[in-house]
Amino acid sequence: MKKHALSTSVALGLLASFGCGDNPRGGDDEVGDGPTSGVATLEGGEGEGEGESGSQDGSTTQDEADATDSGPTTDSGPTTSDDDPSDSGPSPKFDLGIVPDAGHFGCGNGGGGGGDDPEFSYLWAANSSQGTISKLDTKTVTEVGRYIVRPDSAGSPSRTSVNRYGDVAVANRLGGVTKVYGSQVRCQDTNGELGIQSSNGAGDIRPWGSDECLAWHTELPHGDNRPVAWTNGTFNDQTCEYEDLDVWTAWSDWAPGTAVVALLDGDDGSIIQEVPIPDLPQPWPGWYGFYGAAVDAQDNVWLSQLQGSNPQQSWLVRVNRDDFTYDVFPVPDEGGYGMTVTSEGYVWICGRITRRFNPQTQQWTNVPLAPNGSVHTGGCMGDGNGVLYRGTYGQVHGIDTLTMEIVKVLDVGQPGDDYIWGVAVDFDGYVWAVPRNSSRAYKVDPATNTIVTTVEGLVSAYTYSDMTGFALLNVNPG
Repeated sequence: MKKHALSTSVALGLLASFGCGDNPRGGDDEVGDGPTSGVATLEGGEGEGEGESGSQDGSTTQDEADATDSGPTTDSGPTTSDDDPSDSGPSPKFDLGIVPDAGHFGCGNGGGGGGDDPEFSYLWAANSSQGTISKLDTKTVTEVGRYIVRPDSAGSPSRTSVNRYGDVAVANRLGGVTKVYGSQVRCQDTNGELGIQSSNGAGDIRPWGSDECLAWHTELPHGDNRPVAWTNGTFNDQTCEYEDLDVWTAWSDWAPGTAVVALLDGDDGSIIQEVPIPDLPQPWPGWYGFYGAAVDAQDNVWLSQLQGSNPQQSWLVRVNRDDFTYDVFPVPDEGGYGMTVTSEGYVWICGRITRRFNPQTQQWTNVPLAPNGSVHTGGCMGDGNGVLYRGTYGQVHGIDTLTMEIVKVLDVGQPGDDYIWGVAVDFDGYVWAVPRNSSRAYKVDPATNTIVTTVEGLVSAYTYSDMTGFALLNVNPG
């Protein structure tokens, strides 16, 4: 491990500048071409974005379960997918030390599933080619909102992160981070009309600046802006509100020495601190930045790079919230891509090899998911119950977070699907799977290995990150 001190100044205010396309460097990412520009305000705006593929009706199909049930069929613990399913009935599944929605003494609910109202829980999927983000109610399994997330609707959004109130922050790969409120109670009346004017579904995309649930947009003049991760914040028992809910992100300019990690103010999007990482290696030809991010219980952010060790070995980097120093942990062999932190404090990298890093011992462990040990890259998330889920071709594998054994195999992919790229867990214990660049998302009962419901109408969805906010609750249940 190498320890690095901070050598930068605090930058305040929003950035206004130009983004640039990165299609020639896209790798597995598919992005638009040409320069783009915009403003850092939500006033004014252009018309709606148009999708390049997929339908836009936000419809759902149901297979074997009621979309509004309270949780997956329970089981006795990690099992393989061919075990007999339990018939004990639906029930939420948590093992986080406390009941997530128990709240704080003297207050209502303190967090989880959308913060102060545990009755709603959202999954936010980025429609990359359309430049929008879809808000899916995981309980009713319907799309309840769709939002443009950059003034030009051409930022190629991808990674999403959800805070304790259900608000999302989404990073545009071509530059810029946007926050959208999860609950209309938190949206701001900016036009003086009665009520909140905001999208109510896939067919209701409001022009930029007119949707009152768009909280802020921070323009970043960098064509490689991928990672995004909310902090846990601190719960104030006097006000019964979370404070210091801020957003980590990172960018580069496709050149050596240009990687920067930044902490944004969660209330207004202003930059609290920039942390340059000038010695970040190039693990893949032409790639000089970060790929994924997740926070731990202390609100330190962990960042992964693109997979590969050609020409240089990739790093896992931790930026420390208390003093903005950073620590470096080289990744063995070909390591990188999607990542998460689980409730045990382990850091996971889900590239072609699934790797677990123990920050206490600084030891790496890996699990083979195929005869040659290598699969495709993608996202992953823990279930708070000792299982890490990740996509593997048309399936989702469940890995015991302690023994590293494969304990579940969920058959998800359908004809016409690309590989399962995005994987998330919702607050009722269901596993969600989103194929790469797809028009659909699957809600899966991990105990019975059945697709409960399919959400249709996404547009080139390319999302793998903490789409529900459940990973954040995993690392800090309080």
